[in-house]
Amino acid sequence: MGLTSKSMGIHSIDNDVLYKDNESDIVVALIGSPNVGKSTIFNSLTGMNQHTGNWTGKTVTSAFGKYTFNDENFILVDLPGAYSLTPNSKEEEVTRDFIAFYNPTVAVVVIDATTIERNLNIVFQTMEIMDNVILCINLIDEAKKRNINIDIDLLKKELKIPIVCTSARNGNGLDKLKKTIYSMSDKKNINNKILYSNNIEESIKRINKYLDDNINYKNNRWLSIKLLTDESIIDSINKYLNYDVHDDLELLKIIEEENNKYEDLSKEIIKRNILEACRIYIKVVSANNYNRKKYIKLDRILTSKSTGIPIMLLLFGFIFWLTIKGANYPSTLLSNLLFGFQKNIYNFLVIINMPSWLVDPLVNGVYKTLAWVISVMLPPMAIFFPLFTLLEDSGYLPRFAFNMDKLFNKAGANGKQSLTMCMGFGCNACGVVGCRIIDSKREKLIAILTNAFVPCNGRFPTLITLITIFFISSSFKSSLILFGLILLSIIITLLVSKLLSKTILKGIPSSFVLELPPFRKPKIGKVIIRSIFDRTLYILGRAIVVAAPMGLIIWLLSNTYIGDTSILRIISNFLDPFAKLFGLDGVILFSFILGFPANEIVIPIAIMSYSASSSLKSLDLLSLKTLLINNGWTYITALCTIIFTLIHFPCGTTTLTIKKETGSLKWTLIAILLPTIIGLALCIIINLILN
Repeated sequence: MGLTSKSMGIHSIDNDVLYKDNESDIVVALIGSPNVGKSTIFNSLTGMNQHTGNWTGKTVTSAFGKYTFNDENFILVDLPGAYSLTPNSKEEEVTRDFIAFYNPTVAVVVIDATTIERNLNIVFQTMEIMDNVILCINLIDEAKKRNINIDIDLLKKELKIPIVCTSARNGNGLDKLKKTIYSMSDKKNINNKILYSNNIEESIKRINKYLDDNINYKNNRWLSIKLLTDESIIDSINKYLNYDVHDDLELLKIIEEENNKYEDLSKEIIKRNILEACRIYIKVVSANNYNRKKYIKLDRILTSKSTGIPIMLLLFGFIFWLTIKGANYPSTLLSNLLFGFQKNIYNFLVIINMPSWLVDPLVNGVYKTLAWVISVMLPPMAIFFPLFTLLEDSGYLPRFAFNMDKLFNKAGANGKQSLTMCMGFGCNACGVVGCRIIDSKREKLIAILTNAFVPCNGRFPTLITLITIFFISSSFKSSLILFGLILLSIIITLLVSKLLSKTILKGIPSSFVLELPPFRKPKIGKVIIRSIFDRTLYILGRAIVVAAPMGLIIWLLSNTYIGDTSILRIISNFLDPFAKLFGLDGVILFSFILGFPANEIVIPIAIMSYSASSSLKSLDLLSLKTLLINNGWTYITALCTIIFTLIHFPCGTTTLTIKKETGSLKWTLIAILLPTIIGLALCIIINLILN
């Protein structure tokens, strides 16, 4: 297989190419089920900051990094989480094919020390494919806390492979893991392969003999087993070994004859693996009562029909309230700080003799827009994302997905969409990227197209401001109203998902395996650092890139006059009759259009237009209410603006992300039009009813 050179870093394994700096680099495959700490081990060994999270399906594409040990270069490949190498998902197929056909030198299988029995299956399957296998038993500290005792020496004798115990989150055992990988990289370890009944072994031997005569492959025994039990291997054989099984009629005949001897050969092989895992588990693991009842009771409370949903609503309601309440003060401080620099920047540009025609648009256009976006967007993200990440690392989010799974399945969508929807509350662009965890292309598209129906933190300031000045000023009661709007957005998300699944994206919802991980105490320091750098600053950076040029456009529109009226006001007046149909006015409708780069600047643009100002400005709530009422606003206008803020086209950052994720202009346009049409339709209904 051709290997080409590329600079070190995290890369997707694309087009069947694994990038190496030198042919002597040693490739190590990192394998394991979701939630076993595989990505944490990857980050620790390579020193790279790949995002980790305590929920199923976190790693979707293969990524790799490089480290050096004893003057040898190692490429560590973090493969997608897999429960089995008989694939039921795209992730598992990617993992199987890499181990089988990319020929890594060593495979490290990571398992959870608290769930050894069910994790042994993937260990057996990896040993069946290749020889140099290391078993890494992670979360050994969790096992000790729960009084789970593992006889490591006896387990080594049973499996006949090296075993390393680690607590990756604390860094324990990782040096030993590096040494073990190094020692295994230059020798061949003969594993203890699982033997099946005499009849099955005869069937395997018959196909194996045929393959030996026709296919040049390292492990025809494993290939024989897969041909008997897994049809998906045929495409992989064609792809990687350039051998079309469908054209080999004799081989197909042999496979059919051998399969006809059994009622279900695949089940018999799985049963053998399960029995072997049980035998070894009973022999090497002893567990006292480690408060298992406490964890079972907690899970029952969090996932039951009667208590799971109410707790979920209260928890997320508290997070939204804390985000709203907590963001007010730092947002004001940051706004004062950034706008306080405006005069200094203006004076500096004048001192360096920058042309006056350039100074004003740069300061009052670009800088002022960026100051608005940063001061309004940064504080709520800095609060929401760490809180969300704490739920993620503690193990609660899989329980949330469990509670929402039935609702999304009834809507013809995938249960994993509930997780991507949660991400959308922080940032819709993050939610769209998160849709990668969904295997089905149809269901992934549904999740992408509906993610903008949940409000991101950029819409919260507008929602909160209008709720406070037109309906109720109490922060607690306004949080309740906001929470009600969020529930409305979730209901609409489900209804639109159902509509899409019955029309342009017809199909039956697929099932997915959602393993509920053990509850864990999050590393608060790491959570804060990771959420700020991986999410908050990343999304803020993308928003700034989109908002900066728009700031210049807004300034030009507000400072270019035809007669005594700015172009901004002329266009707003032109849109006014159309906007009245939706309970809005031309100013607010045009403000939404100009606010495409970032939802945060919608109200500032409206203020600028109403007050005939040449640049964005802010007002206190009382002054803002007076300004809006003097320009014809009523509670109907406020309500329609709230609804359209809740449901309208995605921002520029999210739109670019949708285009990148779908690779399609068609789906990007649908993602823009769908929420816009529904939002306007709701505004028309409200306007007709209340007028």
